[in-house]
Amino acid sequence: MDRRNALLTASALAAGYLGMASGSTAVAAEDPAGHGNHDHPEGHGGSRPYMALTHAATHCVMFGEACIGHCIEHLGHGDTSMAACARSVEQMMAVAHTLRQLATWNSPYLPAFASAALPVMQDCETECRKHEKQYRECRVCADACAACFKECQQVHA
Repeated sequence: MDRRNALLTASALAAGYLGMASGSTAVAAEDPAGHGNHDHPEGHGGSRPYMALTHAATHCVMFGEACIGHCIEHLGHGDTSMAACARSVEQMMAVAHTLRQLATWNSPYLPAFASAALPVMQDCETECRKHEKQYRECRVCADACAACFKECQQVHA
């Protein structure tokens, strides 16, 4: 497979992931605990104080994947204007993934980690905003980072 086809395949996979993940987000919105109609005691995941942050971080990862796919496509064509965006999105996704896990687990480390995540979310939003008028992927990633930043502020406060 040549480089162009590899990049197109990666972009298609990212787009497919985006479509698949948005469908699962709709299901999660209807059943935030993800347990159907089963009754569980509080000790079995019944208390979800960080649900909004969990959703915001999930959106960062989901839309970040699409943005990275877009950046890779441009980089593959020799357009280095998206390099800083790709770098900031990769870092944001690593942080958002950890935020999502800590929030889901109601971790006592979450407030400190959310505080540390604030500049990462802000940096990613800033980089993506530079391209938001030309590329939808950058706009939705920036919007997701802004929402996650807001939720991190709530947890860290």
